[in-house]
Amino acid sequence: MEENRAKRNGAQPMGAENGHSRASSPTPLHLHDLSSRTTVAVFRALASESRAKIFELLAEREMNINDLSAALNLAQPSTSKHIQILEEAGLVVSEYQAAAQGMQKLCRRLHDRLSIDFSSSQGSKDYAIEITTPVGMYVAAQVKPTCGLATRERIVGLIDDPLSFSFPERAEAGIIWSGGGYVEYVFPNSLPAGAKINEVDLTLEVSSEAPGYANEYPSDITFWINDVEVGTWNSPGDPGGERGRFNPPWWQDYMNQHGYLKDFRVTTSGSFVDDEPWSDVTIADIKVAPWQATRLRIGVKEDAEDQGGFTIFGRGFGSYDQDLVMKIQHSTAGGDVPTPVKERQPNLSKNLA
Repeated sequence: MEENRAKRNGAQPMGAENGHSRASSPTPLHLHDLSSRTTVAVFRALASESRAKIFELLAEREMNINDLSAALNLAQPSTSKHIQILEEAGLVVSEYQAAAQGMQKLCRRLHDRLSIDFSSSQGSKDYAIEITTPVGMYVAAQVKPTCGLATRERIVGLIDDPLSFSFPERAEAGIIWSGGGYVEYVFPNSLPAGAKINEVDLTLEVSSEAPGYANEYPSDITFWINDVEVGTWNSPGDPGGERGRFNPPWWQDYMNQHGYLKDFRVTTSGSFVDDEPWSDVTIADIKVAPWQATRLRIGVKEDAEDQGGFTIFGRGFGSYDQDLVMKIQHSTAGGDVPTPVKERQPNLSKNLA
């Protein structure tokens, strides 16, 4: 079973010798926008020799502040400050656990690999458009308890009532969760006619959906683009025990706290999860076209092996403060709009990039 999950996630099966007592396995961190707040925070966090050493130490096992201070020969307040900066960058999480002499702060790292996309600054001939869709702006939803959604101010409707997903306030939701079913989004693009689309990249914070939360609660979450099944990613769990960095103050500690920042890409050669091979689906298969809406469906199939539901985090919730981001790379800098569109709107300006 573990081997099957590893294959669905685009990774090699993990051997027993790699097992650590972690609440959830580290995942790769992908940085695409060098000027974004997240990227700058990561660079700042790793610019310190002490913090880089802490990050290395946490690769071996979870450690408390006392152990880290001893390993670094630092005072505990200094170590705590370093941990705080790493937490703010989304590189490390901490939780308090009972110990022989009271409570201890146990630290673990969230990511085992860092991927930086310099393509926008390398003079590439490719161009890209980025479309951001709030998590509450789905166009179709088929959900089942446990389920719900919330804005920064309140729960929308009632928890575990699928009807709540039809309320107008859902457009402002920053988090949605469901024990099964699916949600579907559209990402419109204004690419010029004749644009050659080379890659579609989707970034989002996502996890399983357990009642309350459960660090080990696997779920087979499937992604479809334009009705084509791209692949299934096995979410390790619905993380909790420490608050999501951007959750509103009223959000209860026993609720979903944060997810995994995942990067899904469909290219001319296949599909990838966090740069690992995922499926044989290519750009040609999903038929993304200029001046069209690209449909994205996220859900759990009825015959999935791990029926753990899904949670999607957007701005104002979780640990990454972003909505669903689709980036479409293409090889056309400008040009006319598609002929059918021009016929309907003859005065529409040209040279849309």
